Amino acid sequence: MREYLAQMLTKSGTLTTQEIVLHIAAAAVLSAAIYISYWYTHAGTSYSKKFNVSLVTLTILTATVMTVIGNNIALSLGMVGALSIVRFRTAIKDSRDTAYIFWTIIIGICCGVGDYLVAGVGTAMVFVVLLLLGRVRNENRILLIIRGGKSQSADMEGIVFSYFNKRALLRVRNTTADHVELIYEMPRKVWQMNYQKDQDIADALYALGSTEYVNTVTQSDEISG
Repeated sequence: MREYLAQMLTKSGTLTTQEIVLHIAAAAVLSAAIYISYWYTHAGTSYSKKFNVSLVTLTILTATVMTVIGNNIALSLGMVGALSIVRFRTAIKDSRDTAYIFWTIIIGICCGVGDYLVAGVGTAMVFVVLLLLGRVRNENRILLIIRGGKSQSADMEGIVFSYFNKRALLRVRNTTADHVELIYEMPRKVWQMNYQKDQDIADALYALGSTEYVNTVTQSDEISG
């Protein structure tokens, strides 16, 4: 029993050079699909070429690690212990990025153990799903912030109502003895209604005489790094 355990712990991989090259090359080829998918689904400012290149590299590295581990139990346990102390603190800007990281790791593992069929079918299915559903953009919201005399708060609300026809949602109403601050939230499509009027809403509000400022802020769910 002891001899068997010693043999299992000291057993090394028996892969040939051709098999090793095939494992890593397959990971490199499939990582191209990940690269194209990420490039397509992350249009505009959310796209990061550095992160995309990192996905390709991570796929190849994972396949390399799995090839090295092979069926060596001692080496696999040591690798798990070494990787368990690694902490990644890079902020994820998009929740889809987490899916791409898992995709690269899974493809790397499949290629590293030589299971190309699972890697190929899985990559094809995920690629199609992301191709059809992955190009999702968060619609930016507009915050309209108005501060002016408290005595004319009803007039301010009336102007906002006339411009956006109940589609601007009043989120915050701050008041003091003399002033009032109104914060409205609306989708960008609703804000486009402002440009259909002969007069800009800011000019209409300033025409009241007591309006101190009219600010517009674009709000997005995305996290900037």
